[in-house]
Amino acid sequence: MDMLTPARTWGTAPKPADHEEHDHAMAWPQKIAMLCTVIVPFLGLIAAIFLMWHREHGILGIGWGEIIVMIVMYSIAGFGVTVGYHRLLTHKSFDCPRWVRLMLSIFGSSAAQGMTIRWVATHRRHHQLSDLEGDPHSPHVHGFDGFKGLVVGLWHAHIGWTFDADRPDLVRSVQDLMADKAMLLIDQLYLLWVALGIFIPAVALGLYEQSWLGFAAGMIWGGLLRIFLMLHVTWSINSVCHVFGTSPFRSGDHSRNNFPIALVSLGEGWHNNHHAFPTSARHGLRWWQFDSSYIVIKTMGLLGMASNIRVPNEMAMNAKLKKPSADVQLQPIPAAIQPTADQF
Repeated sequence: MDMLTPARTWGTAPKPADHEEHDHAMAWPQKIAMLCTVIVPFLGLIAAIFLMWHREHGILGIGWGEIIVMIVMYSIAGFGVTVGYHRLLTHKSFDCPRWVRLMLSIFGSSAAQGMTIRWVATHRRHHQLSDLEGDPHSPHVHGFDGFKGLVVGLWHAHIGWTFDADRPDLVRSVQDLMADKAMLLIDQLYLLWVALGIFIPAVALGLYEQSWLGFAAGMIWGGLLRIFLMLHVTWSINSVCHVFGTSPFRSGDHSRNNFPIALVSLGEGWHNNHHAFPTSARHGLRWWQFDSSYIVIKTMGLLGMASNIRVPNEMAMNAKLKKPSADVQLQPIPAAIQPTADQF
């Protein structure tokens, strides 16, 4: 089997010789759904700005009610993605009771980032072919160089990739989830979880303020605006964290640690750490690298909701540290290899 040794420059990663070709065009119903995912939360941002200028309480029209529903829903949906979708279901970095697994999947679904199984399959593909041809959202494999390559790559990794069709073999890496009937049911009810993630904060703030305006504010701040912010924070990990930041560990790709992104992404922005140790439940590997998702996992462990929490030891981390003069080198990957669930 031939081995790949791609160059580490913008847009020059070669295509595996026997990699299965597929049509990148997405069906129109899917494109419309993705447009709604991108545009509707943005309309929530505009509506939030409008309400800020037309309400008379709080600072710039923002009261404690809006702040609370935003924080609560951002935390529920956000940790559903980071702890549930990512660290548990994709990488199996800890074990938990089945009801916790399903609950986290529902919470993650309310983030409106896609159905659980497709999200996990896409992310496993990303790790299998990180910054190589076939990576669903790499900013480095689009065929352009220089500043144009930077702009085109960032756009593709941030939003553009969401309009590409899935590869036909994507499902091969998620047979563990496909075998779970309850997980399949949660997937089928995806739009319900998204709707509840918008409706519940609307009802809560509407009842608190005893007004329809409060209902609208809850829908916007706890629902649409929260989804808008979370989407772009998550997409920034695909784009920003593969271009800007530091890479203390050898990971075989362009992954970077980015402190500001790490804060708003609940610890996911320690991206080079994660790519170096993908099965680690802890992404902020140093004491000063704040990782709120790991704090949640540790708390779950104390409550009996998580066990076998996996974290690399000091010897493993030292072995992967780059030397000060070392250049980033891409590790060879078999051209025809396909990801399977037990690789993550």
